Amino acid sequence: MHRKAATTTVDGDLRPAYLPRMTARLSYLLIASWIPAAVAAPRTFAIDGNASSAAAHVGKTGIGSFAGHEHTVLAQTIQGEVVLDPEQLSRSSVDLMVSARSLKISEEGEPQGDAQKVQRAMRGPSVLDVARYAAIHFRSVEVTGKQSAPSSYDLTVVGELSLHGVTKAFTVPVRLDVHGDTLNAAGKMVVKQTDFGIEPTSAAGGLVKVEDEVALTFRIAARAGP
Repeated sequence: MHRKAATTTVDGDLRPAYLPRMTARLSYLLIASWIPAAVAAPRTFAIDGNASSAAAHVGKTGIGSFAGHEHTVLAQTIQGEVVLDPEQLSRSSVDLMVSARSLKISEEGEPQGDAQKVQRAMRGPSVLDVARYAAIHFRSVEVTGKQSAPSSYDLTVVGELSLHGVTKAFTVPVRLDVHGDTLNAAGKMVVKQTDFGIEPTSAAGGLVKVEDEVALTFRIAARAGP
């Protein structure tokens, strides 16, 4: 003998009694499937200028280079944001800006009093001309890469660097780590001064000259917004 399915009446309509339970289960499954997508949404991290650093190593060349000095340029003001989408890295981005006026020459390894002289020349009209070009700006146009560890990523960032009134495309390898609300990124790139209309300075009648290629290294620290 077959049992008849239990029924319930809703607004005069006769329905099987298991329908409310099935509807509740379907609703739970829909909510559960939505939660991971919400957690994995892109996150925006504001760059912490006090915890971030960038430096440029300026070498020397020429017949008298043995008598010259190499210089390290330090960035004092870094600001911007990093957007990270761990589920789809191509939707990630970076936008950062450095005040050209904040660049300073490290006194380490410099003869006494030379750092200030080099700094004035660097900021002056013959080199960076910070009075006209107050900012150095980098923004990404494409991000690719892979997750190398549970909280680490090896990325290739293609972007545009604007310096001294000129914008050039660059490809930068970046190592990125995320721990909770804190993001850290590190990388390096090489910039040719002449690509940006800057003529490398010289001294001693041209016997000592600054190298055209400048090696840039950076460490970015950023925190997620509330």
